[in-house]
Amino acid sequence: MTQPLTLRSQAETLAAPLPPLLAEAEHLATTVLLGDHGRRRAGTGDTFWQYRPAQMHDEARSIDWRRSARSDANFVQDKEWQIAQSVILWVDQAASMAFTSDDRFPSKAQRARTLGLACAILLIRGGERVGLTGLRLPPRRGAAQLMQMAQLLSQDDTADYGAPEAQGMLPHSRALFISDFLGDITAVEDALLRAADRGVGGALLQILDPQEEAFPFDGRTIFESMSGGLRHETRKAGDLKSRYLDRLAARKDRLQYLARTTGWQFQTHHTSDSATQALLWLYGAMEHHQ
Repeated sequence: MTQPLTLRSQAETLAAPLPPLLAEAEHLATTVLLGDHGRRRAGTGDTFWQYRPAQMHDEARSIDWRRSARSDANFVQDKEWQIAQSVILWVDQAASMAFTSDDRFPSKAQRARTLGLACAILLIRGGERVGLTGLRLPPRRGAAQLMQMAQLLSQDDTADYGAPEAQGMLPHSRALFISDFLGDITAVEDALLRAADRGVGGALLQILDPQEEAFPFDGRTIFESMSGGLRHETRKAGDLKSRYLDRLAARKDRLQYLARTTGWQFQTHHTSDSATQALLWLYGAMEHHQ
């Protein structure tokens, strides 16, 4: 028979990779003071939103007689719309996301995973169902869902660059894609077009290291992908700067265009910047599409 101490040791070993990501995401979520999660849309629910004049179709039992007694008209209470919606999350876990140019900054992967999970925490606390794309984790609520999400987001992909998945996006739901978006742009285009066909709104958050914006290289330089699969050596790295920056600007413009034409929102975030501000933007973007 397995002793309780052994079981506890095994459980702690299995759970060891999970608490840091979940704890960091929880800490980030608590720094965002959002108040109650209300949609300010009339519908079913228990939370009072506003009084409005009674109309012909309103039943007599829906009239607020106490409020109506203070005026010559009858009033009814509108309740906030509280039907939980589904939000599907894709966080790029490919090798390119492991990059960081400075120990003072988190890797792109660490920032992306923390922001994605923190946003999921806020949404679930607000009554939403959150899951992962690719049918890996269907949208649900609760602490167990967050634990599973943390476990799946802690895994790494060996591919050089990630590609968003359109599978699992329910019609008229919302979606959030977090990546450096430096890989094949056609994969992003396909995912957004599929999402638009299903009436899915959402947001793209591009995460970049400051060095990827500045390109501070000169002279003999060896460029190598994080997986080691791609390698380029040059003796005049400075000559590549203008072309690189032009291509990066073109990629951002393309992502902005794709977001605009499909009704999504787009933002670029740098790992040297405040994670709190990025989370505020993410949450606002999700609220915008409800």
